[in-house]
Amino acid sequence: MQQAPIVKSPSWAERLVRFMDDGWTVPGTSFRFGADGLLGLLFPVAGDLVTSSSTLSLFWLALQRRVPTVIIARMLLNVGVDVLVGSIPILGDMFDVVWKANRKNLTLLERVTREPNARPLLRDYLLVGCAVALLLLSLVMPILLLVAVISAFRT
Repeated sequence: MQQAPIVKSPSWAERLVRFMDDGWTVPGTSFRFGADGLLGLLFPVAGDLVTSSSTLSLFWLALQRRVPTVIIARMLLNVGVDVLVGSIPILGDMFDVVWKANRKNLTLLERVTREPNARPLLRDYLLVGCAVALLLLSLVMPILLLVAVISAFRT
């Protein structure tokens, strides 16, 4: 039985992620950073729009590779955290330098496509499940709070 070839990430994806997340090193340290945080800091709205194109290209790659849905959901979670915290002026740009959502997503893609029979890990399902539960809780809590306030005023 012949094994399927190992699929490597395209060189454009690695170059893009390196540029966005970890292409430069702070002299005298091992700390790496990329253009993502810098563009957002220097060009608040336009920089964030430019950096989102790298995110979209990695999702396109994931769809081409037929990556399992749970991995795409994990990638969405990485980007969601990046967008949520990244929307805070200045603090969000500093967070972008540390969070490195593109690197996390490329690492997920490589892990799943490294072996032909690779499967999502239990932690992938748990992480996505917790994120969905938190999202549902954040949607339900305001409704429950409103019902509690209305009930308190009726009595």
